[in-house]
Amino acid sequence: SGTMDCGKSTLALQIEHNRSARGLQGMICSRDDRAGRGKLSSRLGLVTEAVEAADDMDFYTHVVGRLTAGGRVDYVIADEAQFLAPEQVDQLARIVDDLGLDVFAFGITTDFRSKLFPGSQRLVELADRIEVLQVEALCWCGAKATHNARTVDGRMVVEGAQVVVGDVVGDVDGGPAEVGYEVLCRRHHRRQQTSATAHAAALSPDVLPVDTPR
Repeated sequence: SGTMDCGKSTLALQIEHNRSARGLQGMICSRDDRAGRGKLSSRLGLVTEAVEAADDMDFYTHVVGRLTAGGRVDYVIADEAQFLAPEQVDQLARIVDDLGLDVFAFGITTDFRSKLFPGSQRLVELADRIEVLQVEALCWCGAKATHNARTVDGRMVVEGAQVVVGDVVGDVDGGPAEVGYEVLCRRHHRRQQTSATAHAAALSPDVLPVDTPR
């Protein structure tokens, strides 16, 4: 678990590399990855093929089907796990309990409003172990980033659909606008102050209403 930009997908790819190098075969799943459908990618440029976890995918049935057909599955990696439905998280837990396989799930805990994703909530409830990644993402002020913020043309918003792809130009309030995401510390998330708005405030010639002495 961790905020955006803390290396979750990179670690998922590293786990896959380490195990496949030892002759193990895993099932890699992802959803709404930045590289497109059926991909698991890192912002560092690493990418591998993955199973796209659609809304109606049953993870347990999928793994059992592979094994029944003579395939091999030694472990499961699920990236962008916050987007999973709670019942899909239950299926991952069943893979661990009934099939004896390791399942590694990677995702962010809360959305841009600081509310739990349904999938993340179920993961917190069921996971054998939760680890916060040690690579700290930083807020624009230099403090540890703990919150994910959605921005529209650089300004933070707190309303809208829970899942919206970032780094795109979309139609917002009847006109084109750039939708993105930024990690912030709690203080600046509460103040809705992004790096863009902080820079604009710093450039203001009248920060405080102080009269010039004569």
